[in-house]
Formats: sequence, C-alpha cells, structure tokens
Amino acid sequence: MQPPPDETRRDAAEDTQWSRPECQVWTGTLLLGTCLLYCARVSMPVCAASMSQDFGWNKKEAGVVLSSFFWGYCLTQVVGGHLGDRIGGEKVILLSASAWGFITVATPLLAHLGSAHLAFMTFSRILTGLLQGVYFPALTSLLSQKVRESERAFTYSTVGAGSQFGTLVTGAVGSLLLDWYGWPSVFYFSGGLTLLWVGYVYRCLLSERDLILALGILAQGLPVSRHTKVPWRQLFRKPSVWAAIISQLSAACSFFILLSWLPTFFKETFPSSKGWVFNVVPWLVAIPASLLSGLLSDHLINQGYRTITVRKFMQVMGLGLSSVFALCLGHTSSFCNSVVFASASIGLQTFNHSGISVNIQDLAPSCAGFLFGVVGVCLGGYLIETTGSWTSVFNLVATISSLGLCTFLVFGKAQRVDLSPAHEDL
Repeated sequence: MQPPPDETRRDAAEDTQWSRPECQVWTGTLLLGTCLLYCARVSMPVCAASMSQDFGWNKKEAGVVLSSFFWGYCLTQVVGGHLGDRIGGEKVILLSASAWGFITVATPLLAHLGSAHLAFMTFSRILTGLLQGVYFPALTSLLSQKVRESERAFTYSTVGAGSQFGTLVTGAVGSLLLDWYGWPSVFYFSGGLTLLWVGYVYRCLLSERDLILALGILAQGLPVSRHTKVPWRQLFRKPSVWAAIISQLSAACSFFILLSWLPTFFKETFPSSKGWVFNVVPWLVAIPASLLSGLLSDHLINQGYRTITVRKFMQVMGLGLSSVFALCLGHTSSFCNSVVFASASIGLQTFNHSGISVNIQDLAPSCAGFLFGVVGVCLGGYLIETTGSWTSVFNLVATISSLGLCTFLVFGKAQRVDLSPAHEDL
C-alpha cells in the first residue's frame, strides 16, 4: 500500500533538512554573511560625505549615488528567490557574495578610472544592488527547505540580526577607518572580509561538484528543479498571500527609510551630536531584540499557541509598536529622546523577522524565495525628497506600517497554499 502523497512529501522534506549541528553551523555562517552584506551596503552612506568633498558632489548628486543601490536591488529580488528555489539558496548566496565582494573592493579603483566619478559610482552601486538583491530571497528559500518549522523563527531572527550587526560594524569601525586612512579603506575592509567569508564557505560547507553543476545550469539556462510545478495562479488568488506581500512591503519600506535617513536626520537636527552615538546605539539595541523575537516566537509555538496567532503578535510589535516610536521621533526636540525613540523603533522592527518573514515560509515553503522577492524596496529616497519635512517622513513611516499591519491582521494565515487546498490551518 502506497503512503499518501502528503506524507511522502513530508518525509522527503525531513530528509533534506539540516541536522541540529548542521543548522548551528549554517546559522552562524549565514549570520556572518548577512553582517557582511550590510557592511558592504552601508559603506557608501558612511563614505558619502567624504567622497562628496573629494569629487565635488552636491547633495542631489550624492543622493543619486545613494539611491542607485535600490535601482538595482529591486530588479533581482524575484530572480534571487526563483534561483534559490531551483538550484539551492546557499549556492545563490555564495555566487552573489563573491561578486559583490569583488565590486566593493574595486570601488576605489572605479572611482578614479576617469573624470566621470558620479557615473562610475552610480554604476557600481547599481551593480552592487543587483547582486545583493538575490540574497534575502535565496536565504528565505534556503531556510524554508532546510530548517524545521518549530525552529525557523529563531533561525531567521538570528541570521537577520546580522543586518543590525553589519550596520553597527561599519558605523563604528568604518568611521575610524574613514578618519585614519580615508574612504577607500572602508571599501577594502568590507569587501575584503566578504571575499574571505566566500572562501570559507566554498572550502568548508559546499560541495565543489554541486557548485560547478549550479554554474553550468545557470550558464545554459536549463530547468533544474525536480519539484512539482508551483501553482502560481492558485497562490495569487489567496488573500493571505497578498496580505503577506503588502505587510512585507510595509516592513521593508519602513526599515529602509530609517536605515538610509536617520544619520542625516540626526546630523541636521542635532549638529553638535556625536556620530558614534546615533550610528551605533540603535543597532546595539536591535541585535538582542532580533534574537529575543525569535526565541519568543518559537517558545509560544512550542507552548501550543497557533502559528498564525504568534505571527500576528510579532507583527503588532514589529509594525504597530515600532510605528508609535517613529511618530514620537518626529515630535521631539531632545537628542536623548530621539536616540531612545530611534532605538526602540528599529529594535521593534526586528520582530518582523519572526512575523511576516517567516509567515511567507508558512504559506509556501516550496517557493518562499519567489514570494519574498516580489516586494523589492526602492521608496526611501523618493519619500524624503517629496516630503521635505522630517516629521512628515516619520508620519508616513507610521502610516505605511499601520497599513501593512492591518492587512496582515485581517487576512493573514499560516496555512500552506502551495499544495492541495485541503490542509489544516495552523
């Protein structure tokens, strides 16, 4: 007697999942990878003022360079998720990291190739965005296939904490390198560490044969998946899928507005303030907050709470309560209060790692990378340019967060929708 198809799928999925020791090694490795991703990503904002002085950029030209990262970033989100689902997220991550690490190291050289500094730096940032755009969709695909459901929230939150840690490292170490050795040293630092990480992963964690096979598949453009065809039409008819997309868009938009513009806000609003305070303290708060959110989420699920109830609670914290502190940030004239509000808002936003980011894996683990990639982010610079007021920017952050939260609370589910419809709601 043949076992039911659903049981066969579950058994096959369990066979491909990491063991506990493997999960620990990969979690630490991906945490470091996420950290280095943000080290490279934040290098340009840290160096923008110095580069503007060297190359004679005005504020508008510097804004073009800073925002150009997102022009590339939003274009490869879907590609990254699709490739992660097809050839394996770890291979996509390694290949993209090797490329963006090289480009980051080469950035000072590109800047001095000719007199068109602005054009070369804009091209460099677009290319970096294109390569980094595949990372999180591929990561989502990888974790959805390799990590047990009961451990996904903590694993994703731990790996996601690398974004805060990387921002912290570049804000602290990068500022010192900038003062001591000039802006090129920041790019050498972040890009060089990325290439060292790539070498470690290549030698210790991946099979050379599998990586060569993946490269061959990419070169030939051949289909590589032996999975059943993903029911895209069925997926996008589900309100829960659209709720996840809208909520993820809101969370990502809010986060990148704060990431990109908080340094400028503090510099303009409090000119005599110490840069290491507002560049470091919020990210010091965000790291333990991210870990706490994952532990709390997995603990509540293991205690018997419904998965969707836990996911919605995390979004109340990540989008709801964080937006309250963003509103407060736009209505205070105290530097100390501003640092506290910014730290609280950014720290609480890490709860999204255990909410909407994991919910996409609940809904469709077989194509989680693709769904994550649908919601590319490129709105931060546009919002600040069109409003012209810091208060209105923070008000808009709160509005966007509230829209995403309400949509998810009403329509969000944790029921799988990438298989047959007859599945129990979690």
